[in-house]
Amino acid sequence: MNKKHYGVIGHPIGHTLSPFIHTKLMKLSGINGDYSVFDIAPEDLSTQFSTTLAQLDGFNATIPHKQAVMKLADELDETAALYGSVNTIAFVKNGGSVTSKGCTTDGIGFVNAIADAGIMLNGTVTIIGCGGVGRVFANTCAKAGCTLNLLECESAVENTRIFADSINERFGSGTARVFVTEDFSGDSDLLINATPIGMYPNCDACAVGDNVISRSKAVFDAVYNPSETLIVKKARAAGIPALTGMTMLVYQAAAAQTFWNGSRYNAEDIAQIAKECFEELAKR
Repeated sequence: MNKKHYGVIGHPIGHTLSPFIHTKLMKLSGINGDYSVFDIAPEDLSTQFSTTLAQLDGFNATIPHKQAVMKLADELDETAALYGSVNTIAFVKNGGSVTSKGCTTDGIGFVNAIADAGIMLNGTVTIIGCGGVGRVFANTCAKAGCTLNLLECESAVENTRIFADSINERFGSGTARVFVTEDFSGDSDLLINATPIGMYPNCDACAVGDNVISRSKAVFDAVYNPSETLIVKKARAAGIPALTGMTMLVYQAAAAQTFWNGSRYNAEDIAQIAKECFEELAKR
């Protein structure tokens, strides 16, 4: 079996868990492959895409490349149009030609993670932060028929209103409403933290007050380090189902492996790798 080669690009890329996760996934599915890290500056992406990266079988993209990669791909699937970004590229080689195909696995990673936790995607979803991942959550939830409360700091609220207008145009008037975070005090069927607030080493920070958490039926935090963020800890203490973003991270990677190789994984596989990821983080 020919060895396959994959990787992740970003700038700066830092201490990513992607090689650890993908190595585990490839071992589970019997794929002979490796996974490398590439720190590529934005101004070098186009050249690197057609040279270094095109030698791979595929790669993942993280900040700041998700929009730029979308413009470089030869073909895109429907997820790219929905989210306006690409985080996974496959290079399909046919004789001497190479075709690049792009998709985004963020949405399916989120949907699968909350489903495993028994959290329903319906009703009113409140999303704190409307950057890249927040917009993925918003589009995913709106597509599922949810209504949205979009929370943002005052300095960024106007950009969020523009984004909300696009959601309402796509999914129907009244789908999304915008609030300054500290002014919000409504009810939520699902509360999502899509900001880095509470991420290690700033583990004592919480994106919203206790009153917002207590009025939520479930909580999801995209942050995965620490293993129990403060917003998740507060929710669990109040008897509210809550989880961090590690399972989503693993499901995103699993979806990339499916895109590349057709590999399939069950919930037990994902849960075990997520557990091993937390153990790996503790060593770093």
